[in-house]
Amino acid sequence: MARTKKGRQVNGWVIIDKPAGIGSTTVVNKVKWAFQAQKAGHSGTLDPDATGVLAVALGEATKTVPYVADAMKCYRFRVTFGASTSTDDASGEVLARSDLRPTDSAIHTALSAFRGQIEQIPPQVSAVRVDGERAYDLAREGVQMDLAARPLWVDRLEVLDRPDADHVDLEMVCGKGGYVRSIARDLGQALGCLGHVEWLRREWSGPFHAETAVTLDQIDALARTPEIDQFLQPLEMALRDLPEAFVPPESVARLRNGNPALVIASGLEWGTETWASLEGKALAVGHYQGGELHPSRVFNQ
Repeated sequence: MARTKKGRQVNGWVIIDKPAGIGSTTVVNKVKWAFQAQKAGHSGTLDPDATGVLAVALGEATKTVPYVADAMKCYRFRVTFGASTSTDDASGEVLARSDLRPTDSAIHTALSAFRGQIEQIPPQVSAVRVDGERAYDLAREGVQMDLAARPLWVDRLEVLDRPDADHVDLEMVCGKGGYVRSIARDLGQALGCLGHVEWLRREWSGPFHAETAVTLDQIDALARTPEIDQFLQPLEMALRDLPEAFVPPESVARLRNGNPALVIASGLEWGTETWASLEGKALAVGHYQGGELHPSRVFNQ
C-alpha cells in the first residue's frame, strides 16, 4: 500500500526577509511547518549572519527553483578593512591584520577588476562539495582546502557609502554562485589592506524583492491557520523570464501526462524553453518544437 504524504498540497512561493542569526534550512523548515506543506525548498542559501530575501518554494513551486536560482541577485554589504578572517566575515577568527587603509580613489579603481566575467574562489566556509563533503564541515574540522576558482558574472559593483576609513558599503548585482565574502576578501587583498564582510543583505533575487517579503514573526502569527495563505505568491512568478504559450483544451490531458502536445504561441524559435499556461496556471515547462511543447516539468495544481 502506498504511503500517504503528510501535510497539505500547497503550491507557491513565500518570500522571507531572513533575520541574522538563523540558517536558511531552519527558515525553510519553519515555513514548511507553518503552512503544513508536503514539501519545501529554497532558491539560494543565505549565510546565517546575512539578512534579506530568502525565497521558499512550497509544493509544486519546488519544480521552479532552478529558474530563480539561476537568476540575477542583488546584495548590499559592508567591507571592513584591516583584517582577514577564517570565514571571510565578522564571525570568523582573525588571521591577519593591516594598518593600511585605501583611499576612495583606490577603491573605485580596484572595483573595476571585479566586474564582468570573473573567477572567484569560494570561502573555506562555504557549501561547495569537496570529495563529497561540504566545505564548511571540513573547515570546522580544521581542514585547509585548496578550492578551485569558479566563474561568476558580476553585472554591477558600486560604492554606496564610505562611512569612515575602516569601511566601505557596496552594492553588487551578480549571477548564480556569487560569494559576497569572496569579493570582500579579494578586494582587501587587491588593495593591500585585507578585508572581510561586516554585514550582508540580499535585496532581491530574480523576481522576488525585499519590499514584498514577510518576516518570520508574521509567519509565526498566522502559522497553521487558513489566513497564512495570504503570504503565498504564485509559482508562475519564477517563470516570468520564459515565454508563455497557451494550452488548448485538446492538449491538457497529453501535457499533464508528460507527453508533447500542441500549444498556442507566436514568434517562438525551435527549441525555446517555454512555459504553458491553462487559465493563468502553469501546466508545464518544456521546449517548443514546431507548434508543440515537449514538457520537461509538469505541474499538478
